[in-house]
Amino acid sequence: MTDLARFSVNQMTVRQLSLPQLAAACVRLGIPAVGLWREPVAEHGLHATARLMRDAGLSVSTLCRGGFLTATEPVERRAALDDNRAAVDEAATLGTRTLVLVSGGLPPGSRDLAAARRRVADALAELGPYAAERGVRLAVEPLHPMYAADRCVVSTLSQALDLAAPFPSTQVGVVVDSYHLWWDDRTAAGVDRAAREGRLHAFQLADWVTPLPHGVLTGRGQLGDGCVDLRSFRERADAAGYTGPIEVELFNDALWAEDGTAVLARTVERYRRHVLPPGTAGPSGP
Repeated sequence: MTDLARFSVNQMTVRQLSLPQLAAACVRLGIPAVGLWREPVAEHGLHATARLMRDAGLSVSTLCRGGFLTATEPVERRAALDDNRAAVDEAATLGTRTLVLVSGGLPPGSRDLAAARRRVADALAELGPYAAERGVRLAVEPLHPMYAADRCVVSTLSQALDLAAPFPSTQVGVVVDSYHLWWDDRTAAGVDRAAREGRLHAFQLADWVTPLPHGVLTGRGQLGDGCVDLRSFRERADAAGYTGPIEVELFNDALWAEDGTAVLARTVERYRRHVLPPGTAGPSGP
C-alpha cells in the first residue's frame, strides 16, 4: 500500500484543470481517487466522465453536490427534490456511493432555523430510500456557522447526525470537513459517534487561514497554511475506525490562478507532510 492509498483530490481544488487533464495528472502523481462536481461533469458529459474515470483507473470518492432543501414554496421544493434525485442517478452512474448534501440556507425573509431544518429532515425521508435503491448514500455536510443564513442551516456535526439518525446508515450519513468543524470542541465526540453509527460517509480536509480573505467561500487554505491541526483530524477519524478516502477540497482564488498540475503536486506534498503519520510519507514533491 502506498502512502497515497487513501488520498483523494476534490475537483474544485484544481478546477482550472479539465477532467481529462485532472485524470492524467492524477495518474502521473499516483492519486487513486477524485471527488467530482456535477457542473463540470455535465459539461464533459456524464457517461463520458464515467468512462474517463474507469479508463484512468480512478475511483470517485464523492459527488458534489445535492441539497438546498429548505424552500417553502411547493414549486421550488418539488424542483429541489427532482434535482436531488437526478444527482443520485448521476452518482450511481459515476460509481460513487456518496452524494454530498449542503442543506441550503434560510428562505428569503425567514428567521426560522428550526423550521428550515425540519424541511431538510422531510426531504431526507423522501430522498433516502430513492438513493439506497441505487446504491448511493446521502452525506449531510455541516458548514461553518457563517454560512447558516444563505447556504447551510446545518452548522454542527451533532446537528447533521441528529438529522441522519432516523434513517438507516446505508441511506443517510454525514461529511466531516476540517474547514467547517475545526473550531467546535464537540467535533471529536461527533466523529466517534459518526463512525460508531456507520455514518461517516465522507472525510474532507482544508485549512483555515487568517485574516479571512474577501469572499470567505473561496478562502480555504492549502494544507499547512493555517491553524487547523489536520493530522489530529485524520488520527481521530482513524481511531474511530474510519478507513475511507481522505479528500482534499480547496476553494481558493489564488490557487485557481496558478498552474493546476503544480497545485496538485504541492497538495500531495502537503498531505504527506501535514496529514500522514510522521515518518511514513513517501518522497516529497514540489
